[in-house]
Amino acid sequence: VDTCCGISPQNGAVPGERGKQDKSVKRGNWGNQIEFVLTSVGYAVGLGNVWRFPYLCYRNGGGAFMFPYFIMLVFCGIPLFFMELSFGQFASQGCLGVWRVSPMFKGVGYGMMVVSTYIGIYYNVVICIAFYYFFVSMTRVLPWTYCSNTWNTPDCAGVLDGNISSHAALNLTDLLNTTQKRTSPSEEYWRRYVLDLSDDIGNLGEVRLPLLGCLGISWVVVFLCLIKGVKSSGKVVYFTATFPYVVLTILFVRGITLEGALTGIMYYLTPQWDKILDAKVWGDAASQIFYSLGCAWGGLITMASYNKFHNNCYRDSIIISITNCATSVYAGFVIFSILGFMANHLGVDVSKVADHGPGLAFVAYPEALTLLPISPLWSILFFFMLILLGLGTQFCLLETLVTAIVDEVGNEWIIRRKTFVTLGVAVAGFLLGVPLTTQAGIYWLLLMDNYAASFSLVIISCIMCVAIMYIYGHRNYFKDIEMMLGFPPPLFFQICWRFISPAIIFFILVFTVIQYRPISYNDYVYPAWAISIGFLMALSSVICIPIYAIYKVCRSEGDTLLERLKNATKASKDWGPALAEHRSGRYAPAFSPSTESHLEVQPLQPEKGRSEVAAASPVQGSNGSAHSQDSRL
Repeated sequence: VDTCCGISPQNGAVPGERGKQDKSVKRGNWGNQIEFVLTSVGYAVGLGNVWRFPYLCYRNGGGAFMFPYFIMLVFCGIPLFFMELSFGQFASQGCLGVWRVSPMFKGVGYGMMVVSTYIGIYYNVVICIAFYYFFVSMTRVLPWTYCSNTWNTPDCAGVLDGNISSHAALNLTDLLNTTQKRTSPSEEYWRRYVLDLSDDIGNLGEVRLPLLGCLGISWVVVFLCLIKGVKSSGKVVYFTATFPYVVLTILFVRGITLEGALTGIMYYLTPQWDKILDAKVWGDAASQIFYSLGCAWGGLITMASYNKFHNNCYRDSIIISITNCATSVYAGFVIFSILGFMANHLGVDVSKVADHGPGLAFVAYPEALTLLPISPLWSILFFFMLILLGLGTQFCLLETLVTAIVDEVGNEWIIRRKTFVTLGVAVAGFLLGVPLTTQAGIYWLLLMDNYAASFSLVIISCIMCVAIMYIYGHRNYFKDIEMMLGFPPPLFFQICWRFISPAIIFFILVFTVIQYRPISYNDYVYPAWAISIGFLMALSSVICIPIYAIYKVCRSEGDTLLERLKNATKASKDWGPALAEHRSGRYAPAFSPSTESHLEVQPLQPEKGRSEVAAASPVQGSNGSAHSQDSRL
């Protein structure tokens, strides 16, 4: 299914000769470089850029937050991004196959798969809620405009409600001050109608059928876009990665022309320089860069594995990282211009209407949209943008899992049936997402968001840095990059990879532990058993690393523990470029290491009688067949 059309890999490409075709017939490649860049931008730019960054910026000193944010981007974000892209591109393998570089650490790849599974399950539920709002916005009056609906309570006070006029003696500000429990129609619509929220995480209640239907739609869309792997998703991203910028620009132009918009933007940008010395601000900046770029999810390695061997991933990593951060800053203008307008309309401070996460996307911003003329149009545009931002990330999460499975099994049978693997993963993701569409679904969604993909990612990334730089060896890795790109990584990146980035990652981990507060949702405090489940989810991805390492050491050759450790961490014989014509220098077939790092070695092509074929077929999940297959072609 996912192959290139008839270009022989025997085309004489050598390092430094950029003009040559170097396509992998077996795995497939991106149609062109723009597809890879757009896919990676779509992957990195997600919902967090819109609903988390602007709030963090406003809360942590406005414009002053930009300083630590860009420092962390330069010293941690771009170096880690470049490391993951170069890692996947060099080996042309997914997040499992790349660990031939040091087989003992393959558990890091399994950890990435577990994290991507968790994120993939709940991320599509957020997309399905955006789909729901998108569909209900197709009406003359948005359903969360007034308080006159069956689901509203006496505490509801709408900004445009007719019943406010009955309080002739009170203007809206007084009404807000006197009604301590004032709830907006958009909040009641969200809590009492869309979610029909239960009182406890353990009280699942019934499945919300409209949400279930939208979840089905979002999984079908993701599956259809990935039906032919990167061949089909590479075409879809021309739309999904670029159109959100069109919508952002439309909303930006609309936003800044509103009364009070300037107040909101000043709130967002006014620097409070005293906060620069606050460790929490630096911690938030580092965490936001780390999570926003999608490091340690496995997606970057997977996407880069479909690049041609000599592609300049150094340039790509800088372009994508900066685009991601610029999008976050731009989205802040869009969000705060309209929140400023709303605060002006209500006669309250901007801080009273500012929110983040689902609260911003499904309560605060929709309510602000009701104040605009032709509000359904702006609502449709906003939720369509959220859908596209979510889908861009979801494509990569699903492709990460599918690629890891296909590369790991690695035989012709499964490669031809990659579409069925994609279908299987999509159906499993849909079924696992069903509990998140129940009345307690939002509690579970936030639990997964807070625990499944937080500090476990930091640990995975830290171990990956150490494994590549110190176990495989920084000199080896720099030579690999020089062989692939034609130049070694710049000195700045060498220093960051070896010292600065691991130190910053460790700082994020310590910061996350110190800042830890038990999760709550509005006034609801999670019970101890739910928090325990959260920690188990976080642990389930990290635990893969020591379990696989122990298994690998036990299975390795050697009389003493030290010998076994050496053999388990040594790069396996088929580590290196996937295509035969790129295996030059120390990866040349004639160079055959005498020591063996695997117990079982079985030649796949005995009729060849060449030593490299035996060397190129280790038995570690039989995922080494990529090289032997290409050499046969």
